[in-house]
Amino acid sequence: MRDAFTDELESINQSLIEMTNLVASAMARATTALLDADLQLAENVISGDETVDLLRNEIEERAFDVMARQAPVATDLRMMVTTLRMVADLERMGDLALHVAKVARRRYPGRAVPPELRGTLLEMGQVAQRIVAKAGSVIASRDTELAKQLESDDDAMDGLHRTLFRVLIEKPWPHGMEAAIDITLCGRYYERYADHAVSVARRVIYLVTGDIASS
Repeated sequence: MRDAFTDELESINQSLIEMTNLVASAMARATTALLDADLQLAENVISGDETVDLLRNEIEERAFDVMARQAPVATDLRMMVTTLRMVADLERMGDLALHVAKVARRRYPGRAVPPELRGTLLEMGQVAQRIVAKAGSVIASRDTELAKQLESDDDAMDGLHRTLFRVLIEKPWPHGMEAAIDITLCGRYYERYADHAVSVARRVIYLVTGDIASS
């Protein structure tokens, strides 16, 4: 009986890793769609968000079922509660990738990102990929030291976010109000995406240590 319970917990954890991979792919493709004005890729990200939502529902249902049938305590209960919180963070990351793709679609056939900010948005996409990859590794390994590294990656994202605002505020902006709104929104989407990845890592630290301050 205990073996079956352990297998179910491991299966749920593998589904979390799968969800991490899905939202990583979504943001990578959304970034390419944004920078290259790739309508088909943007549409793929938008339609693919349903898969993320379905996986969230599946993980939640399985977690609630385990809690109802097994009445877990101590570390097992902590895993179930943490799983429900992480899956919400991951689903939100998928939504943020969706929002980036929608900006790309809205401005097609034009490009939403002016030439002088392409490098910054590209770097934000790269940081997003790095931080979500680490989040997936943290879920798989429960490596608390790796989890702590996400804080420095998040600092890098925050710095890039500030760079966008400096360009918008400190220099005459020649691209009009719509472009300014697009850049402001996209900057926020990437910044929040990284924040949710950090939140996932902190929840793993809580799972391993039981330190509620970490979550």
